[in-house]
Amino acid sequence: MIVPLNHILLFAAALFFIGLVALVARRNLIMILLGVEVMLNAAGVVFVAAALRWWDIAGQGMVLFIMGVAAAEIAVGLTLVFRVWRRTRSLNPDSLKALKD
Repeated sequence: MIVPLNHILLFAAALFFIGLVALVARRNLIMILLGVEVMLNAAGVVFVAAALRWWDIAGQGMVLFIMGVAAAEIAVGLTLVFRVWRRTRSLNPDSLKALKD
């Protein structure tokens, strides 16, 4: 059974919107990182859908690049989150204002 392109794009848009809501609405650094990760996955879904639509493998190669960027983002992001936790004992992004000093 082949899924129509419109359904895949709607799924990717919903996934991107969920990531955007997690990025904007949450007041926790880990949830913000998770929102960015979900948004990157939504972009990967769109690239795979485009690769299947036009029978071009470049979209799948782009997904591998996105996965590498996402892995690096999580590694650096979690390192920064642990550093913030050690200094402020809070994962609230508002507590980062204290790090300016």
